[in-house]
Amino acid sequence: MKLEWLGGDSVNGQSPTLYRSDRDTYVVQGWRTDQPDTIEIPHRLIRFLKRGTCLGAKLHDSGHGTFTLTGNPITDTEALEVIKPPAHETAVEVPIGDERRPDAPHGIR
Repeated sequence: MKLEWLGGDSVNGQSPTLYRSDRDTYVVQGWRTDQPDTIEIPHRLIRFLKRGTCLGAKLHDSGHGTFTLTGNPITDTEALEVIKPPAHETAVEVPIGDERRPDAPHGIR
């Protein structure tokens, strides 16, 4: 899997990061949780999404500046060589969703 780096949120050595894959999905690197397919990311990471898109996964707000999201754990060797997650982080793959605004006319995002 080939990855395009879109942006990251590196603070004090922690590095949640957003990538776009060659499979037309997002790969999201974040902090590990007690579930292998669920990660925690800072709210501000979503600013790196491509315009008109969203993460195709439900985001659950922690109430303290982070979301959790669930996706397919990354096991692809090529992708992991790019990501190089530290032990306290992992990455998941989620679909790329279409951003839809409830106040926009039909067909306009």
